[in-house]
Amino acid sequence: MSKLGARILSREAGAFWQFVKYGIIGAMATVVQTAVFYASAATILPCLKSDDWAVRLFSLPAVEATDAVRSLRFALATAIGFVVANIFCWLMNRSFVFRPGRHRWWTEAAMFFAVSAGAVAVATVVSALAIRFFGLMTSLAVVIEVGISFFFNYFIRKFVIFSG
Repeated sequence: MSKLGARILSREAGAFWQFVKYGIIGAMATVVQTAVFYASAATILPCLKSDDWAVRLFSLPAVEATDAVRSLRFALATAIGFVVANIFCWLMNRSFVFRPGRHRWWTEAAMFFAVSAGAVAVATVVSALAIRFFGLMTSLAVVIEVGISFFFNYFIRKFVIFSG
């Protein structure tokens, strides 16, 4: 590996490369969260209607449930995906993006999860309410939840949790 490649992969990379790595890891964590969400939404917490993109694209099973039931199941499936994805995300960010800050690792991990939980809670409530009261497609709610969470998490993680 070249010196430049090694520097980019290190935690000592400049702000630009740090943001790029954060985005890549965030995308990977989003794939993990989304995969776990859809696995849950298609099996143990069915909340996908027949007109949902994921049902049509991946032939996932659809459920005929009220929007109130779908919104609750959406929130629970999101929570499961959140836990799995955030374990992955914390480990990757700590290893490749941010230098561990002024906190012990368990405090850092607790802060990381707390911030993530706050972001995903707000985003999930907004999305679940949109499903319940406007009949929003579950897959579109996932997109909204991811977008809200991404930007909130980056700034809090960079400037509060991993600041040194």
